[in-house]
Amino acid sequence: MAITKNAKKALRVSERKAVVNDRRRRTLKEAVKTVRKDVLDKDAKATKVDLALAFKALDKAAKGGVIKKGTANRKKARLAKAVAKISK
Repeated sequence: MAITKNAKKALRVSERKAVVNDRRRRTLKEAVKTVRKDVLDKDAKATKVDLALAFKALDKAAKGGVIKKGTANRKKARLAKAVAKISK
């Protein structure tokens, strides 16, 4: 348990950041799942829109430190490759 004033404040800050990070992680996972589902359904129009949202979510997560930059780039590359397959 936090005893000092600084430790108590750090705990409050940590809890707020955890909420933000969880929200970002959830948004990221939902966006990626939506794109994957569109790819399986071979819905090219919806995939383009959802891909942009997934890229945005991945970039925000990487910027905030929720995931690493390389992980975000790898996921974006794989999603783009999957979308390109159905766009042909």
